[in-house]
Amino acid sequence: MPDERLAPYAVSAANSRGRRHPEPAPEARSEFQRDRDRIVHSTAFRRLEYKTQVFVNHEGDLFRTRLTHSLEVAQIARGIARVLQVNEDLTEAIALAHDLGHTPFGHAGQEALNECMAGEHGGFEHNLQSLRIVDVLEENYAAFDGLNLCFETREGILKHCSKVRARELGAVAQRFLDDRRPSLEAQICNLADAIAYNNHDIDDGLRSGLLTLEQLAEVEAYAEHAAQVRREYPQIAGRRFIHETIRRMINAQVVDLIRTTRENLARVTPRSLAEVQAAAPLVAYSSRMHALQQALKVFLRDHLYHHYQVLRMTYKARRIITDLFAAFMATPSLLPPQYRQMAEGHRARAVADYIAGMTDRYAIREHRRLFAVGEI
Repeated sequence: MPDERLAPYAVSAANSRGRRHPEPAPEARSEFQRDRDRIVHSTAFRRLEYKTQVFVNHEGDLFRTRLTHSLEVAQIARGIARVLQVNEDLTEAIALAHDLGHTPFGHAGQEALNECMAGEHGGFEHNLQSLRIVDVLEENYAAFDGLNLCFETREGILKHCSKVRARELGAVAQRFLDDRRPSLEAQICNLADAIAYNNHDIDDGLRSGLLTLEQLAEVEAYAEHAAQVRREYPQIAGRRFIHETIRRMINAQVVDLIRTTRENLARVTPRSLAEVQAAAPLVAYSSRMHALQQALKVFLRDHLYHHYQVLRMTYKARRIITDLFAAFMATPSLLPPQYRQMAEGHRARAVADYIAGMTDRYAIREHRRLFAVGEI
């Protein structure tokens, strides 16, 4: 029976392609609530608490982690999904799972592990690893490997994929071969991810002292809201001023996205999920908001991600990942028993699974145990 709260083009139990391993329908929750709950109870989700966003975990207690980022993405995405009358539970599940495959040390760790896995090893990409985690690596259930999530949740997790890998993955990646889009729920998560990390990287950058208010005054996406806060609250200062400005930035992006997406839906008038998938991307910003966000990304790249203090940690992170990979490839007996057994098949992939699953502090400790004189 169709859910009357949902638009006809939303994902629902009625049009879902189901699970890889059939299971009885849940009694007190939807199929996508079950997916969300399995993600939240997974080992990989708990590890996100100690995986970095921009700043390595030990550098401070108040900086974002992959866990807090995922919760922020889920909050933003679910609110958008509700207004657009698409499936909130699916949207939340995708948002909570989208970073499960991230390595320790953020993008630096991913780049280093991808270089280690280049060529015949098949490379490394975190959203492919997220899918691998929910399909294979989690070991919670007696009847199957992974979490046995619904097709639409798995498809939404897979944000990027080369055509070579798409052919290997089969149905869940078929859209990359057919030039089709994912569900609106997945499209919402993709932009909610950017909304969360762009704005909260500003907050963390200011908190760390690597960004200044004077620098941000040159960024239109920030400056227009900061000026409005100053006009309304002339005496405001410190953390209160920063938070008040950033929350308005987030709200402006969400409102713009909803308005533009509604305009796109009115123009295309999709009547089914299939028509959404056949259309050009429907969840989008206006041209002005898109330009503002692109300029903000360039600013963050130049002033935060490429700040010399961040680059120093990036250098150390790459060294740790590269050293660990080389050691385990050369001597797989150093791996824990579970991964040692996996390495008998595809050694490099087993090593990558082990390293990608590490938290920042575990990777640092493991490196110290293997390479520091006097450590055990």
